[in-house]
Amino acid sequence: MQPSVYHGVWRAAVHTLRTRGTPPCRLLSTAPLADAETIFALSSGHGRCGVAVVRTSGPASATALKHMAGLTRNLPPPRTALLRSITHPQSKEVLDRGLVLWFPAPHSFTGEDCVEFHIHGGPAVITAVLQALGSVAGMRPADAGEFTRRAFQAGKLGLTEVEGLGDLIHAETEAQRRQALRQMSGELGRLYQDWSHRLKRCLAHVEAFIDFSEDELIEDGVLNQVDSSVCDLQAEMERHLKDERRGERLRSGVQVVIAGATNAGKSSLLNTLCQRPAAIVSPIAGTTRDVVETALDIGGFPILLSDTAGLRDSPDLVEREGVRRARERVEQADLTLVVVDCAQLSSAAQQAAAFIRGHLTSVLPTQEQPETVFPTDRFLLVLNKSDLLPEEQKQKLDRELRCVSGLPPVCLISCHTNEGLQDFLTVLHSSVKTLCGDPLSGAPTLTQARHRAHLQQCFAALAQYQRYRDMDMALAAEGVRLALTSLGRITGRVGAEEILDIIFKDFCIGK
Repeated sequence: MQPSVYHGVWRAAVHTLRTRGTPPCRLLSTAPLADAETIFALSSGHGRCGVAVVRTSGPASATALKHMAGLTRNLPPPRTALLRSITHPQSKEVLDRGLVLWFPAPHSFTGEDCVEFHIHGGPAVITAVLQALGSVAGMRPADAGEFTRRAFQAGKLGLTEVEGLGDLIHAETEAQRRQALRQMSGELGRLYQDWSHRLKRCLAHVEAFIDFSEDELIEDGVLNQVDSSVCDLQAEMERHLKDERRGERLRSGVQVVIAGATNAGKSSLLNTLCQRPAAIVSPIAGTTRDVVETALDIGGFPILLSDTAGLRDSPDLVEREGVRRARERVEQADLTLVVVDCAQLSSAAQQAAAFIRGHLTSVLPTQEQPETVFPTDRFLLVLNKSDLLPEEQKQKLDRELRCVSGLPPVCLISCHTNEGLQDFLTVLHSSVKTLCGDPLSGAPTLTQARHRAHLQQCFAALAQYQRYRDMDMALAAEGVRLALTSLGRITGRVGAEEILDIIFKDFCIGK
């Protein structure tokens, strides 16, 4: 190809991408900014502790290290702890004695020059070191999340990895920790980056077909390849979206609601599970009138447990509002524990089952009223006050109700004696684990509502490509571009130059 022809094709491709609209997300530089301010902050959390870590990031980090660690000549070897007296850079007063570590760019968390001061964790020591750093020219306190933001801007972390890091910091249960660590490792980001790469290739091929097919510079069958790739991507995204929100549940906690009639022992069950008097327990019917919430760790899985008002018709306006809120919570719940008083059950299994069916029908949301079968994955049947039944009747009831088809899993317990509580916790853990899934097995799951929204937009945009494929290639190309834009909002990286690179790499235009 002659240079003039090459530049003409390049200009035409650039014009095409610019006039049709480029994805709004730009490629981020992987080099630290030379004129960036140097920031510092306490990185190890507040409160008295044995050791606290104060971190800096930016070009003035080396100056601060020399002045405060008494280093007149060379900096210490990178990533090597050095025991030094920490002094004020102006008054030379010794503030503490601790370890200093030097992390030169680009091999640091933020990609910039970084220093860590490992000092004693007393509030006075921490305050003195922070004030000393503030006296160094060119340094300022860091804003919230600024270290991680700089790591993202330097290309050290992708957006999904940043979110995984945030989830790891806030993880309260073992399963949350595992899921956050998996996302922070980049597995979810790599999946989305792979989809982005394939979409860029599709868009490049479609753009090249639009601009150069009339000159017979494009190989035959290029659109068939795009069609196949788009169909494959849609199938993969559809499977990814059909995860029943397991990752989101695990991240935010499974919504578990205790519901049932008055005086069935709902508040007693809440207090038993959280092992403290979180709710008022009284023999007076209608004591609980509002929703009482508490967070629990069930076998490493997080749940938000809610006690609700007893379900009954009442002339009391306040209690009626409590019942309305209770039904609203049941509709929103991931799992409902339906509590029934054993004393109200007949000794005959069929009559007991009929009573329970009627009770479940009164608890179920209106739009989910079944005829015979109840959603066993969303309900657990808790028969409380089993200590009031004779042992023979209790065993018979338990055995026969388990054989009745269409009922949720049945658990006989006594909140008064804790009888059957361990078996109930085993069933509850199994149900919660099913709702959340195993965070370490299978493909990575969605953990953020924004990921789901952008992927749904991406899926719809690919449908636009298929809709206009045989009618208007410009509109079809716009569908692929919108899909790429939606993915770019998750990963944070997409740009027109990448599409141009693929055009000239995959097609020998002009040869």
